[in-house]
Amino acid sequence: MNMKNLLIIGFVWPEPNSTAAGSRMLQLINFFQKKNFTITFVCTATKTETSFDFKKLNIQTFEILLNDSSFNNLAKKLNPNVVLFDRFFTEEQFGWRIAENCPDAIRILDTEDLHFLRHARKIASQNNETVTLNHLKNDLAKREIASIYRCDLTLIISKYEMKLLKKTFNIDKSLLHYVPFLLNNINLETFHSYPSFLNRNHFISIGNFKHEPNWNSVQYLKTAIWPIIQGKLPEAKLHVYGAYTTEKVLQLQNKKEGFIIKGWAKSAEEVFMNSRVCLAPLQFGAGLKGKLIDAMQYGTPSITTRIGAEAMHHKLPWNGFIEDDPIKFALKSVELYSNKDLWEKSQKNGIKIINTCYSKEKYERKLLNKIDDIQKNTKKHRLKNFIGSIFLHHTIQSTKYLSRWIEEKNKPT
Repeated sequence: MNMKNLLIIGFVWPEPNSTAAGSRMLQLINFFQKKNFTITFVCTATKTETSFDFKKLNIQTFEILLNDSSFNNLAKKLNPNVVLFDRFFTEEQFGWRIAENCPDAIRILDTEDLHFLRHARKIASQNNETVTLNHLKNDLAKREIASIYRCDLTLIISKYEMKLLKKTFNIDKSLLHYVPFLLNNINLETFHSYPSFLNRNHFISIGNFKHEPNWNSVQYLKTAIWPIIQGKLPEAKLHVYGAYTTEKVLQLQNKKEGFIIKGWAKSAEEVFMNSRVCLAPLQFGAGLKGKLIDAMQYGTPSITTRIGAEAMHHKLPWNGFIEDDPIKFALKSVELYSNKDLWEKSQKNGIKIINTCYSKEKYERKLLNKIDDIQKNTKKHRLKNFIGSIFLHHTIQSTKYLSRWIEEKNKPT
Protein backbone atom coordinates (compact mmCIF):
# COMPACT_ATOMS: atom_id res chain seq x y z
CA MET A 1 0.00 0.00 0.00
CA ASN A 2 1.38 3.41 -1.02
CA MET A 3 2.11 5.97 1.66
CA LYS A 4 0.01 9.12 1.47
CA ASN A 5 2.10 11.96 2.81
CA LEU A 6 1.96 15.17 0.75
CA LEU A 7 4.14 18.28 1.04
CA ILE A 8 2.91 21.36 -0.83
CA ILE A 9 5.43 24.14 -1.42
CA GLY A 10 3.34 27.25 -2.05
CA PHE A 11 4.44 30.21 -4.15
CA VAL A 12 2.03 32.29 -2.01
CA TRP A 13 -0.41 31.50 0.78
CA PRO A 14 -3.65 30.70 -1.13
CA GLU A 15 -6.35 33.39 -1.32
CA PRO A 16 -9.35 31.50 -2.71
CA ASN A 17 -11.64 34.53 -2.28
CA SER A 18 -9.27 36.79 -4.23
CA THR A 19 -7.59 34.73 -6.94
CA ALA A 20 -8.36 31.86 -9.30
CA ALA A 21 -4.96 30.37 -8.40
CA GLY A 22 -6.08 30.28 -4.75
CA SER A 23 -9.31 28.49 -5.68
CA ARG A 24 -7.36 26.02 -7.80
CA MET A 25 -4.99 25.21 -4.92
CA LEU A 26 -7.90 24.61 -2.54
CA GLN A 27 -9.51 22.26 -5.09
CA LEU A 28 -6.30 20.22 -5.27
CA ILE A 29 -5.99 20.19 -1.48
CA ASN A 30 -9.59 18.95 -1.14
CA PHE A 31 -8.82 16.21 -3.68
CA PHE A 32 -5.76 14.99 -1.75
CA GLN A 33 -7.59 15.15 1.58
CA LYS A 34 -10.46 13.06 0.19
CA LYS A 35 -7.88 10.50 -0.88
CA ASN A 36 -6.60 10.38 2.72
CA PHE A 37 -3.30 12.18 2.20
CA THR A 38 -1.69 13.81 5.23
CA ILE A 39 -0.88 17.33 4.01
CA THR A 40 1.73 19.88 5.06
CA PHE A 41 1.76 23.32 3.39
CA VAL A 42 4.90 25.46 3.45
CA CYS A 43 5.62 28.86 1.90
CA THR A 44 8.25 31.61 1.84
CA ALA A 45 5.73 34.43 1.25
CA THR A 46 4.10 36.68 3.84
CA LYS A 47 0.49 35.97 4.78
CA THR A 48 -2.20 38.56 4.03
CA GLU A 49 -5.60 39.31 5.55
CA THR A 50 -7.24 37.20 2.84
CA SER A 51 -4.90 34.19 3.13
CA PHE A 52 -6.72 30.91 3.69
CA ASP A 53 -6.77 29.60 7.26
CA PHE A 54 -5.43 26.05 7.02
CA LYS A 55 -6.48 25.31 10.59
CA LYS A 56 -9.99 24.85 9.17
CA LEU A 57 -8.71 21.77 7.32
CA ASN A 58 -6.36 20.56 10.07
CA ILE A 59 -3.39 21.09 7.77
CA GLN A 60 0.02 21.72 9.32
CA THR A 61 1.86 24.78 7.94
CA PHE A 62 5.39 26.16 8.15
CA GLU A 63 6.95 29.41 7.03
CA ILE A 64 10.20 28.57 5.24
CA LEU A 65 13.23 30.56 4.08
CA LEU A 66 14.83 30.87 0.66
CA ASN A 67 18.45 29.78 0.30
CA ASP A 68 18.49 28.20 3.74
CA SER A 69 19.44 24.62 4.59
CA SER A 70 16.85 24.54 7.41
CA PHE A 71 14.40 23.43 4.70
CA ASN A 72 16.49 20.27 4.12
CA ASN A 73 15.99 19.23 7.76
CA LEU A 74 12.25 19.96 7.57
CA ALA A 75 11.88 17.94 4.37
CA LYS A 76 13.70 14.96 5.87
CA LYS A 77 11.55 15.14 8.99
CA LEU A 78 8.28 15.34 7.02
CA ASN A 79 9.50 12.57 4.69
CA PRO A 80 6.83 13.16 2.01
CA ASN A 81 6.22 10.59 -0.67
CA VAL A 82 4.54 13.21 -2.89
CA VAL A 83 5.64 16.86 -3.26
CA LEU A 84 3.52 19.44 -5.08
CA PHE A 85 5.27 22.60 -6.33
CA ASP A 86 2.95 25.59 -6.70
CA ARG A 87 4.25 27.12 -9.97
CA PHE A 88 7.68 26.57 -11.44
CA PHE A 89 9.32 29.30 -9.32
CA THR A 90 9.05 27.09 -6.23
CA GLU A 91 10.42 24.09 -8.10
CA GLU A 92 13.44 26.15 -9.14
CA GLN A 93 14.12 27.08 -5.52
CA PHE A 94 13.31 23.81 -3.77
CA GLY A 95 13.21 21.04 -6.38
CA TRP A 96 16.90 20.18 -6.02
CA ARG A 97 16.56 20.10 -2.24
CA ILE A 98 13.67 17.63 -2.51
CA ALA A 99 15.62 15.52 -5.04
CA GLU A 100 18.59 15.32 -2.63
CA ASN A 101 16.76 14.90 0.68
CA CYS A 102 13.63 12.99 -0.41
CA PRO A 103 14.82 11.21 -3.59
CA ASP A 104 11.93 8.74 -3.67
CA ALA A 105 9.22 11.42 -3.41
CA ILE A 106 7.10 11.92 -6.53
CA ARG A 107 7.63 15.52 -7.70
CA ILE A 108 4.50 17.16 -9.14
CA LEU A 109 4.41 20.66 -10.65
CA ASP A 110 1.15 22.61 -10.77
CA THR A 111 1.70 25.28 -13.43
CA GLU A 112 -1.57 27.19 -12.66
CA ASP A 113 -1.16 28.44 -16.22
CA LEU A 114 1.86 28.61 -18.51
CA HIS A 115 3.69 31.75 -17.44
CA PHE A 116 5.78 31.89 -20.60
CA LEU A 117 2.63 31.82 -22.76
CA ARG A 118 1.07 34.69 -20.82
CA HIS A 119 4.32 36.66 -21.11
CA ALA A 120 4.57 36.03 -24.88
CA ARG A 121 1.00 37.23 -25.38
CA LYS A 122 1.59 40.30 -23.27
CA ILE A 123 4.63 41.34 -25.36
CA ALA A 124 2.79 40.64 -28.61
CA SER A 125 -0.26 42.60 -27.43
CA GLN A 126 1.84 45.61 -26.43
CA ASN A 127 3.42 45.63 -29.90
CA ASN A 128 0.15 44.92 -31.76
CA GLU A 129 1.64 41.67 -33.07
CA THR A 130 0.35 38.13 -33.48
CA VAL A 131 2.06 35.62 -31.19
CA THR A 132 4.76 33.68 -33.04
CA LEU A 133 7.21 30.93 -32.10
CA ASN A 134 9.77 33.68 -31.62
CA HIS A 135 7.58 35.21 -28.87
CA LEU A 136 7.02 31.81 -27.25
CA LYS A 137 10.67 30.80 -27.07
CA ASN A 138 11.45 33.36 -24.38
CA ASP A 139 13.62 33.00 -21.28
CA LEU A 140 10.58 32.16 -19.13
CA ALA A 141 9.80 29.27 -21.49
CA LYS A 142 13.31 27.88 -21.03
CA ARG A 143 12.94 28.01 -17.25
CA GLU A 144 9.36 26.72 -17.10
CA ILE A 145 9.91 23.84 -19.52
CA ALA A 146 13.13 22.85 -17.72
CA SER A 147 11.05 22.69 -14.53
CA ILE A 148 8.47 20.47 -16.28
CA TYR A 149 11.24 18.06 -17.30
CA ARG A 150 12.71 17.94 -13.78
CA CYS A 151 9.37 16.85 -12.31
CA ASP A 152 7.72 13.45 -12.55
CA LEU A 153 4.38 14.97 -13.50
CA THR A 154 3.07 18.42 -14.41
CA LEU A 155 -0.59 19.42 -14.01
CA ILE A 156 -1.89 21.48 -16.93
CA ILE A 157 -5.14 23.39 -16.55
CA SER A 158 -5.86 24.08 -20.23
CA LYS A 159 -6.22 21.73 -23.21
CA TYR A 160 -4.74 24.46 -25.40
CA GLU A 161 -1.63 24.47 -23.21
CA MET A 162 -1.46 20.65 -23.29
CA LYS A 163 -1.43 20.78 -27.09
CA LEU A 164 1.17 23.57 -27.14
CA LEU A 165 3.58 21.64 -24.91
CA LYS A 166 3.16 18.36 -26.78
CA LYS A 167 3.08 19.64 -30.38
CA THR A 168 5.24 22.79 -30.32
CA PHE A 169 7.74 21.83 -27.62
CA ASN A 170 7.62 18.03 -28.09
CA ILE A 171 7.21 17.21 -24.41
CA ASP A 172 6.28 13.57 -23.84
CA LYS A 173 2.66 13.11 -22.81
CA SER A 174 3.73 10.86 -19.89
CA LEU A 175 5.04 14.00 -18.11
CA LEU A 176 1.80 16.00 -18.51
CA HIS A 177 -1.65 15.56 -17.03
CA TYR A 178 -4.75 17.63 -17.77
CA VAL A 179 -6.55 18.83 -14.64
CA PRO A 180 -9.04 21.69 -15.18
CA PHE A 181 -10.96 23.34 -12.35
CA LEU A 182 -12.53 20.56 -10.26
CA LEU A 183 -16.19 21.49 -9.82
CA ASN A 184 -19.41 19.92 -8.64
CA ASN A 185 -22.22 19.71 -11.16
CA ILE A 186 -24.65 22.61 -10.92
CA ASN A 187 -27.74 21.71 -8.91
CA LEU A 188 -30.61 23.10 -10.99
CA GLU A 189 -32.89 23.46 -7.98
CA THR A 190 -30.36 25.72 -6.27
CA PHE A 191 -29.67 27.51 -9.52
CA HIS A 192 -33.33 28.38 -10.03
CA SER A 193 -33.36 30.10 -6.64
CA TYR A 194 -30.85 32.69 -7.88
CA PRO A 195 -32.08 36.18 -8.82
CA SER A 196 -33.77 36.36 -12.23
CA PHE A 197 -33.01 38.64 -15.18
CA LEU A 198 -35.36 41.36 -13.88
CA ASN A 199 -33.92 41.18 -10.36
CA ARG A 200 -30.34 41.80 -11.52
CA ASN A 201 -28.83 45.13 -12.50
CA HIS A 202 -25.61 46.56 -13.90
CA PHE A 203 -22.42 45.08 -15.33
CA ILE A 204 -19.58 43.52 -13.36
CA SER A 205 -15.84 43.24 -13.94
CA ILE A 206 -13.80 41.28 -11.40
CA GLY A 207 -10.21 40.12 -10.90
CA ASN A 208 -7.31 40.90 -8.61
CA PHE A 209 -5.30 43.90 -9.80
CA LYS A 210 -1.90 42.34 -9.08
CA HIS A 211 -2.56 40.13 -12.10
CA GLU A 212 -1.54 42.17 -15.15
CA PRO A 213 -4.14 40.77 -17.59
CA ASN A 214 -6.88 41.94 -15.19
CA TRP A 215 -5.45 45.44 -14.80
CA ASN A 216 -5.00 45.76 -18.56
CA SER A 217 -8.56 44.53 -19.11
CA VAL A 218 -10.03 47.21 -16.81
CA GLN A 219 -8.06 49.95 -18.57
CA TYR A 220 -9.31 48.63 -21.92
CA LEU A 221 -12.89 48.62 -20.63
CA LYS A 222 -12.55 52.20 -19.48
CA THR A 223 -11.21 53.58 -22.77
CA ALA A 224 -12.50 51.36 -25.60
CA ILE A 225 -15.71 49.65 -24.47
CA TRP A 226 -17.55 51.31 -21.60
CA PRO A 227 -18.11 54.68 -23.38
CA ILE A 228 -20.05 52.83 -26.13
CA ILE A 229 -22.12 50.81 -23.63
CA GLN A 230 -22.89 53.88 -21.56
CA GLY A 231 -24.01 55.75 -24.66
CA LYS A 232 -26.58 53.00 -25.35
CA LEU A 233 -27.51 52.27 -21.70
CA PRO A 234 -27.06 55.53 -19.75
CA GLU A 235 -28.72 54.12 -16.59
CA ALA A 236 -26.44 51.07 -16.38
CA LYS A 237 -23.30 51.05 -14.25
CA LEU A 238 -20.11 49.01 -14.37
CA HIS A 239 -19.03 47.76 -10.94
CA VAL A 240 -15.31 46.92 -10.95
CA TYR A 241 -14.24 44.48 -8.22
CA GLY A 242 -10.78 43.21 -7.37
CA ALA A 243 -8.30 42.64 -4.56
CA TYR A 244 -5.22 44.87 -4.26
CA THR A 245 -6.96 48.04 -5.37
CA THR A 246 -4.20 50.64 -5.59
CA GLU A 247 -4.41 54.40 -6.10
CA LYS A 248 -3.90 54.04 -9.86
CA VAL A 249 -6.98 51.76 -9.98
CA LEU A 250 -9.09 54.16 -7.90
CA GLN A 251 -8.19 56.98 -10.28
CA LEU A 252 -10.20 55.24 -13.02
CA GLN A 253 -13.44 55.77 -11.12
CA ASN A 254 -15.96 58.15 -12.69
CA LYS A 255 -19.38 58.00 -11.02
CA LYS A 256 -20.86 60.38 -13.56
CA GLU A 257 -20.00 57.90 -16.30
CA GLY A 258 -21.16 54.94 -14.21
CA PHE A 259 -17.64 53.49 -13.91
CA ILE A 260 -17.49 52.48 -10.22
CA ILE A 261 -14.43 50.97 -8.50
CA LYS A 262 -15.72 48.69 -5.73
CA GLY A 263 -12.47 47.05 -4.57
CA TRP A 264 -12.29 43.60 -3.01
CA ALA A 265 -15.51 41.57 -3.08
CA LYS A 266 -16.08 39.89 0.28
CA SER A 267 -18.49 37.50 -1.44
CA ALA A 268 -17.97 36.83 -5.14
CA GLU A 269 -21.18 34.79 -5.09
CA GLU A 270 -23.22 37.76 -3.89
CA VAL A 271 -21.83 40.29 -6.37
CA PHE A 272 -22.18 37.91 -9.32
CA MET A 273 -25.73 36.90 -8.44
CA ASN A 274 -26.86 40.52 -8.30
CA SER A 275 -25.15 41.52 -11.56
CA ARG A 276 -26.74 41.01 -14.95
CA VAL A 277 -23.69 40.68 -17.23
CA CYS A 278 -19.96 40.05 -16.65
CA LEU A 279 -17.43 41.86 -18.87
CA ALA A 280 -13.95 40.35 -19.37
CA PRO A 281 -12.22 41.81 -22.46
CA LEU A 282 -8.88 40.10 -21.76
CA GLN A 283 -6.17 41.06 -24.24
CA PHE A 284 -3.58 38.54 -23.05
CA GLY A 285 -3.32 35.76 -20.51
CA ALA A 286 -3.23 31.97 -20.24
CA GLY A 287 -4.87 29.09 -18.41
CA LEU A 288 -8.54 29.09 -17.41
CA LYS A 289 -10.28 32.22 -16.16
CA GLY A 290 -11.76 31.88 -12.67
CA LYS A 291 -14.00 34.92 -13.11
CA LEU A 292 -15.71 33.32 -16.13
CA ILE A 293 -16.21 30.06 -14.23
CA ASP A 294 -17.77 32.04 -11.35
CA ALA A 295 -20.03 33.84 -13.79
CA MET A 296 -21.36 30.52 -15.11
CA GLN A 297 -21.78 29.05 -11.63
CA TYR A 298 -23.78 32.04 -10.39
CA GLY A 299 -25.91 32.45 -13.51
CA THR A 300 -24.29 35.61 -14.89
CA PRO A 301 -23.84 35.58 -18.70
CA SER A 302 -20.53 37.02 -19.89
CA ILE A 303 -18.81 38.69 -22.81
CA THR A 304 -15.15 37.90 -23.29
CA THR A 305 -12.44 37.63 -25.95
CA ARG A 306 -11.02 34.54 -27.65
CA ILE A 307 -8.13 34.67 -25.16
CA GLY A 308 -10.64 34.81 -22.29
CA ALA A 309 -12.69 31.84 -23.51
CA GLU A 310 -9.72 29.77 -24.69
CA ALA A 311 -9.99 26.07 -23.74
CA MET A 312 -12.90 26.83 -21.41
CA HIS A 313 -15.95 25.48 -23.23
CA HIS A 314 -14.77 22.63 -25.50
CA LYS A 315 -16.69 24.08 -28.48
CA LEU A 316 -20.00 24.24 -26.59
CA PRO A 317 -21.98 27.50 -27.08
CA TRP A 318 -20.62 30.24 -24.80
CA ASN A 319 -22.73 31.67 -21.97
CA GLY A 320 -22.94 34.98 -23.80
CA PHE A 321 -20.60 36.18 -26.54
CA ILE A 322 -16.95 35.92 -27.57
CA GLU A 323 -15.78 39.10 -29.32
CA ASP A 324 -12.32 40.60 -29.94
CA ASP A 325 -13.40 43.80 -31.67
CA PRO A 326 -14.12 46.49 -29.02
CA ILE A 327 -17.12 47.98 -30.86
CA LYS A 328 -18.74 44.57 -31.44
CA PHE A 329 -17.89 43.65 -27.84
CA ALA A 330 -19.74 46.72 -26.56
CA LEU A 331 -22.79 46.22 -28.82
CA LYS A 332 -23.10 42.53 -27.88
CA SER A 333 -22.86 43.56 -24.22
CA VAL A 334 -25.80 45.92 -24.72
CA GLU A 335 -27.78 43.21 -26.53
CA LEU A 336 -27.17 40.62 -23.81
CA TYR A 337 -28.01 43.11 -21.08
CA SER A 338 -31.30 44.09 -22.76
CA ASN A 339 -32.67 40.82 -24.20
CA LYS A 340 -34.25 38.57 -21.54
CA ASP A 341 -34.63 35.52 -23.81
CA LEU A 342 -31.03 35.73 -25.02
CA TRP A 343 -29.83 36.23 -21.44
CA GLU A 344 -31.69 33.15 -20.17
CA LYS A 345 -30.43 31.04 -23.08
CA SER A 346 -26.86 32.17 -22.34
CA GLN A 347 -27.32 31.29 -18.67
CA LYS A 348 -28.32 27.72 -19.65
CA ASN A 349 -25.25 27.48 -21.88
CA GLY A 350 -23.12 28.22 -18.81
CA ILE A 351 -24.73 25.38 -16.85
CA LYS A 352 -23.98 22.95 -19.67
CA ILE A 353 -20.34 24.05 -19.87
CA ILE A 354 -19.80 23.55 -16.11
CA ASN A 355 -21.50 20.15 -16.04
CA THR A 356 -19.76 18.90 -19.20
CA CYS A 357 -16.22 20.26 -18.92
CA TYR A 358 -15.38 20.43 -15.20
CA SER A 359 -16.54 17.16 -13.65
CA LYS A 360 -14.75 16.88 -10.31
CA GLU A 361 -15.41 13.14 -10.06
CA LYS A 362 -14.02 12.36 -13.54
CA TYR A 363 -10.81 14.38 -13.31
CA GLU A 364 -10.06 13.46 -9.69
CA ARG A 365 -10.27 9.76 -10.57
CA LYS A 366 -7.89 10.21 -13.52
CA LEU A 367 -5.40 12.17 -11.42
CA LEU A 368 -5.36 9.57 -8.64
CA ASN A 369 -4.79 6.78 -11.18
CA LYS A 370 -1.90 8.73 -12.73
CA ILE A 371 -0.20 9.35 -9.37
CA ASP A 372 -0.67 5.70 -8.33
CA ASP A 373 0.83 4.53 -11.61
CA ILE A 374 3.93 6.73 -11.20
CA GLN A 375 4.38 5.62 -7.58
CA LYS A 376 4.27 1.97 -8.61
CA ASN A 377 6.66 2.49 -11.53
CA THR A 378 8.85 5.41 -10.40
CA LYS A 379 12.15 3.99 -11.60
CA LYS A 380 10.82 3.10 -15.05
CA HIS A 381 9.03 6.46 -15.35
CA ARG A 382 12.22 8.39 -14.55
CA LEU A 383 14.37 6.27 -16.88
CA LYS A 384 12.08 7.29 -19.75
CA ASN A 385 12.64 10.96 -18.86
CA PHE A 386 16.40 11.14 -19.49
CA ILE A 387 16.23 14.83 -20.47
CA GLY A 388 14.73 15.50 -17.05
CA SER A 389 17.66 13.77 -15.34
CA ILE A 390 20.06 15.96 -17.33
CA PHE A 391 18.25 19.15 -16.24
CA LEU A 392 18.14 17.93 -12.63
CA HIS A 393 21.86 17.11 -12.67
CA HIS A 394 22.83 20.56 -13.93
CA THR A 395 20.37 22.32 -11.63
CA ILE A 396 21.86 20.59 -8.62
CA GLN A 397 25.34 21.58 -9.78
CA SER A 398 24.42 25.23 -10.41
CA THR A 399 21.41 26.28 -8.33
CA LYS A 400 22.58 24.25 -5.34
CA TYR A 401 25.95 25.95 -5.11
CA LEU A 402 24.56 29.41 -5.87
CA SER A 403 22.02 28.89 -3.07
CA ARG A 404 24.74 27.72 -0.68
CA TRP A 405 26.87 30.74 -1.57
CA ILE A 406 23.93 33.07 -0.84
CA GLU A 407 23.31 31.27 2.46
CA GLU A 408 26.92 31.69 3.51
CA LYS A 409 26.93 35.33 2.40
CA ASN A 410 23.81 36.03 4.49
CA LYS A 411 25.25 34.57 7.68
CA PRO A 412 26.09 37.19 10.34
CA THR A 413 29.82 37.87 10.58
